[in-house]
Amino acid sequence: MSLDTAILRFAGVMVLLSVLLTVYVSPLFVWFTVFIGLNLLQSSFTGFCPAAMVFRAMGVKKGCAFK
Repeated sequence: MSLDTAILRFAGVMVLLSVLLTVYVSPLFVWFTVFIGLNLLQSSFTGFCPAAMVFRAMGVKKGCAFK
């Protein structure tokens, strides 16, 4: 699995998790969803993603989207 695939899967899981937390735990978890969305947006402009650094440190092979 490449870094790009890992990041996309991780982002999808985090969005779904934040929606579930918002519905079943507290409406304030919507801010977690907002944070995830903002992080996705900024990484689309800059190519910088903090999760990519973590995945790279874990040995996931490099893709072409993230620096």
